[in-house]
Amino acid sequence: MSEYWHLLGDIGGTHARFGYCEDQGSGYHPIGTYEVAAFPTFRSVLEQLKADMDNLALHRANALEACLAVAGPPHVDTISFTNSGWRFDRGMVKDMLDLRAVKIINDFAAAARALPLLEPSDLEKVGGGTPETGAPCVALGPGTGLGVATLVTSHDGHPLVISGEGGHVDFAPVTNVEAAVLDFLRARYGRVSIERLCCGDGITNIYQALADYRGLSAEHATAAQIGAAAIQAEDALSRETMAMFFAVLGAAAGNFALTLGARGGIYIAGGIVPRYLDLLRRSDFRARFLAKGRFADYLSDIPTYVVTHTQLGLLGAAASLTDPTGAS
Repeated sequence: MSEYWHLLGDIGGTHARFGYCEDQGSGYHPIGTYEVAAFPTFRSVLEQLKADMDNLALHRANALEACLAVAGPPHVDTISFTNSGWRFDRGMVKDMLDLRAVKIINDFAAAARALPLLEPSDLEKVGGGTPETGAPCVALGPGTGLGVATLVTSHDGHPLVISGEGGHVDFAPVTNVEAAVLDFLRARYGRVSIERLCCGDGITNIYQALADYRGLSAEHATAAQIGAAAIQAEDALSRETMAMFFAVLGAAAGNFALTLGARGGIYIAGGIVPRYLDLLRRSDFRARFLAKGRFADYLSDIPTYVVTHTQLGLLGAAASLTDPTGAS
């Protein structure tokens, strides 16, 4: 190992993953994965991280820059999270970990930045289409929330990431049942974004809305229970819930493909979808992706993939170290 090293982080609403690398493009090594719910503050997780760094003989005197991918807007003085109560600023991280600089990027900016580094074994293709070299790609990921980011290629061939908050665009129902789900969720939340359906809590939202629509009791309390019941074919309500989850996700993916001209492909990341590949393949995900009227043929050439790489954020953070984004 080189004497000097960089800290990497992928900090979401459920887990915070940390690793390190020697240089951009040199790969990464894991340090630890921490459950957000187990640490009341970001300072407390950094204390645990310091102890784990010491156990790995990562001398903080040799630490250079950090690149932290966060599930929230990165270009603010105090970093906060859409789906957790953690707060921190760059100065706190620099001081606690003796870093020279701290770069903050969006977690799905990191996911998008990692796309060119993936191996074929990291991807499961769903449906037809062939990626167009150099064309925009979209990383889309249901997890604790719904992340969206776009990767484009500059004229000199360098990957550039366009990040945003695409998970919070309006949900647009297509079927009568989806319209009923929208009405149920509108009564609960007021405005309904696609994240209200396309994330872990979104699965629960769909399940409860369908139970209300069908006049059934909602027997399961968590997304994991609903997904397990759907896999085991235990009850029709869970199967319908997961089918709608994937249908809505497919429709959203098609919308992003049209909006962003994503002829390089749509890449579904995040912690949920890889667990349910069989349900996805049996769903209307690809059909709803294509169901855009006069532009169905346009979309048929765009491939859709599920990303199975388990540390996409760390991979993208390492690649982003010297990119001209973020702040110190």
